[in-house]
Amino acid sequence: MASFVILDRDGVINEDSEDYIKSADEWVPIAGSLEAIALLTSNNIDVYIATNQAGIARGKLTLDALDRIHKKLVHEVETAGGRIVDIKICPHHPNENCWCRKPNPGMLEDLATIHRLDLKEGCYVGDSLKDLGAAASAGCTGILVLTGNGIATQQLRPNHEYIFSDLLAFARDMTS
Repeated sequence: MASFVILDRDGVINEDSEDYIKSADEWVPIAGSLEAIALLTSNNIDVYIATNQAGIARGKLTLDALDRIHKKLVHEVETAGGRIVDIKICPHHPNENCWCRKPNPGMLEDLATIHRLDLKEGCYVGDSLKDLGAAASAGCTGILVLTGNGIATQQLRPNHEYIFSDLLAFARDMTS
């Protein structure tokens, strides 16, 4: 069992939007995701988040709005009995070719450096090819969930080794 899990946010923890999640009011957890984080936490598995947030570079939301979204996320997770250790974001536009934007491993490597994690001992849970690419680039196990963009991603990677219906199914499997 891994000692930590890194999660994508949109489409894994909360419902995604083609027009971005721009406010705390628009942040809606996927059914079972808060319970999943609480289950991981209660089994001494640290939970982190690494999320692309190009909506900032595109002028769709501000860093203050993103902070309010994450405060709501953390509050909801804590209310459910879970804990988020840290959240890393990439605020850059996809054309900037930054190191932190998934599928590059920058956010995962930052979390590893700050929290002294061996990425080979954890996994990254996502719903897109970018998420799976970041996991592979960082040397950790990539987990695909079929929420968010997961079904479309599964069609592109039908033989991916680790596929779960949602975050709760993954958490239950990991802690059983």
